[in-house]
Amino acid sequence: MTSESRTEIAPVSASLKNRTILMSGGSRGIGLAIAKAAGALGANVVLLSKTADPHPSLEGTIHTAVEEINQAGGRGLAVVGDVRIDEDVQRAVAEAVAAFGGIDIVVNNASAINLAKTDQVDMKRYDLMQDINVRGTFLLSKTALPYLRASQHPHILTLSPPLNLDPRWAGEHLAYTMAKYGMSMTTLGLAEELKVQGVGVNSLWPETLIDTAAIRNLPGGQKMIQGARDAQIVADAAMAILGSDPKKLSGNFFTDGQVLKLAGVTDLEKYALNPQVPLVEDIFL
Repeated sequence: MTSESRTEIAPVSASLKNRTILMSGGSRGIGLAIAKAAGALGANVVLLSKTADPHPSLEGTIHTAVEEINQAGGRGLAVVGDVRIDEDVQRAVAEAVAAFGGIDIVVNNASAINLAKTDQVDMKRYDLMQDINVRGTFLLSKTALPYLRASQHPHILTLSPPLNLDPRWAGEHLAYTMAKYGMSMTTLGLAEELKVQGVGVNSLWPETLIDTAAIRNLPGGQKMIQGARDAQIVADAAMAILGSDPKKLSGNFFTDGQVLKLAGVTDLEKYALNPQVPLVEDIFL
C-alpha cells in the first residue's frame, strides 16, 4: 500500500450490474477467472486479445471466453486485437462504448513473462515484455480515461506486484522485474494523478503460485501446481476491489489473500488445490 492509499473494501459479492469492464487479455487463466466472476456479478466484459484461434497446447480463445462470461450471467464482447497497437486499443475502447455506453473499469491483465538471466534474454523478448506489460498498461489506461472520468464507478486494476526495492528480484530476472514493476509504477502514478477525480487505481498480485494451464504445461508443472491455489482466489479478490467505492479505495498494491481478509473472508484454505501440500509463494513477495 502507498502512504496515502485508501483501503475500504467491499464484500466479494458486491454487485457489478451494468458496469462495463475493458480487459486486456482474458482468454484463459487468471484473466478469464476474473472476467467470469465479473460476469456472474452482472458486468459487461469487453476483452481485447489476440487469441482468436485455438492454441496448440493451451485451451481457450477470446470467443470461448466470451461464451463463458455470457454463461456466467454477464454480457461479453470480443475485440480481436493487440494491446501493443494504438489503433487496436482505440478500437477496443470505441467498441466498448458503442456496445455498452461507456467504460467503468479497466483491468490490465495482459502480460508477457520470461524469467531468464540478463545474458540469456533475447532483446525481442525484452521488447515484447516492455511493450505488453508497461506500454500496454499505460496505453489502455490512458485511452479509456475520458470514459472513466465520466463513470460513477471508475476503477483501474492492474495485475502487477507490490513495488519492492529488495535487489533479490532484479537479480533473479532483471528484464521481467523491470517490466512488471513498470506496470506497478503506472498504478503508483495514476493513483496520485487521478485521486482528485475519484478514480480508484490499484494493483493486485497473488500470494502463491496459481494453477493455470500455462503453469501445468511447464516441465514439472503438474507437480508444481500441487502447491498452488485456484485462480478463483485472485478473481474473488478482484471482485472485492472492483465492487468497492473508488473514492475509498485507491493507491494500493494488494495481494489476493490480503484483500480477502479485509473483505471478511477467513477461509483461504478452500482455494488450495491440495491442502496437504505446502503452498508455493509467488515471486516478488
